Amino acid sequence: MAGTDNGRMRSVDEHQRVVGQTIRARPAATVSLTDAQGLVLADDVVARLSLPVFDNSAMDGYAVRAEDTAPATPEHPVVLPVTEDIPSGRIDTLTLQPGTAHRIMTGAPVPTGATAIVPVEATDGGLGSVQIRQHATAGKHIRRAGEDVAAGTTVLQAGQRVTPAALGLAAALGQSELTVIPPQRVLVISTGSELVSPGTPLQPGHIYESNSVMLAAAVRETGAVVVATGTAGDDVAQFRALLEKYASDADLIVTTGGVSAGAYEVVKDAFGREGAQGVEFVKVAMQPGMPQGLGHVSGTPIVTLPGNPVSALVSFEVFIRPALRRAMGFPDPQRPLRAAVLTETVTSPRGKRQFRRAILDSSTGHVTSYGPPASHHLRWLASANALLEIPEHVEEVAAGTELLVWDLT
Repeated sequence: MAGTDNGRMRSVDEHQRVVGQTIRARPAATVSLTDAQGLVLADDVVARLSLPVFDNSAMDGYAVRAEDTAPATPEHPVVLPVTEDIPSGRIDTLTLQPGTAHRIMTGAPVPTGATAIVPVEATDGGLGSVQIRQHATAGKHIRRAGEDVAAGTTVLQAGQRVTPAALGLAAALGQSELTVIPPQRVLVISTGSELVSPGTPLQPGHIYESNSVMLAAAVRETGAVVVATGTAGDDVAQFRALLEKYASDADLIVTTGGVSAGAYEVVKDAFGREGAQGVEFVKVAMQPGMPQGLGHVSGTPIVTLPGNPVSALVSFEVFIRPALRRAMGFPDPQRPLRAAVLTETVTSPRGKRQFRRAILDSSTGHVTSYGPPASHHLRWLASANALLEIPEHVEEVAAGTELLVWDLT
């Protein structure tokens, strides 16, 4: 691909497709349970043992033969000698003799011959002997081996996200590792000589750099990892130095700024105006976020976004977020779409798909456009909880119209 603007307007759908094809999943990796949290399983997990592993007590109480307690009542308890004490973790095999009881704790193995557990609350809690005040039902309060999981059962499936409960199950089955789709590693670079770090004094003509902070947070929210953030002035050598330093550690490079039609467009200068290959710059039929680019740098995918903060974040939401999540195997790569009724009439430029900041009231099913549509109004995006998506062929949407809204919560 040549690194020059080809002059045609690409549709949002086409650019989504191309970006999605550019960002690829990393090979599956086997990691510790701790490192697997939140990732997506690459392989099924098959139980190598049963759960419970052995018959165990569901209560603190006494293991008995149910028939030995048949005549027990509160007024006329059955008295049995207590011949063993079975705490959790006892590993020797015990056999309960007829006419006796074993004191047993929750989770402890049920002795051979026992057919029920009498809760301690139904006894006097005796140690040498115990008064049992109610008859036991056979099988009562015994957790049978394999009643939760039978060995050989597929308990977690490839494509499933590793939740705390899934980790607990894997650990209970003796798994110390899981095979997962690793997170994407993303390098974020913001460009512009006017940018200075927050916390430093502003000089005339300078502004505080916000895109790298904002997009790094957006990257992490997808489940991906930020390998580094950097800021480059309108200097090709400085920009390339950042790429050389960090790009080899990244699965994706995201840049903001330097892709418009001005004289100081450092990203275009680095990849297009000096004849370098690998990055294509296009116009996408959308508002905000028309100037876009993508390609590869030494084999690493790069997506170049416009520099205005709203354009950058909306572009990330539309193109990069779903592609990243799909590459990491998440079953829900897209933001949820909600049907909502528009409370006011809004206009949109014909020929461009407009993404407008909005407030969605889930309790009423209404949505209201929020703030001006221009790409520098970051304040409104920071308070919005939704995006209105207005199709390219629509110039006006009347109040009362039902439409689909991107839920950003």
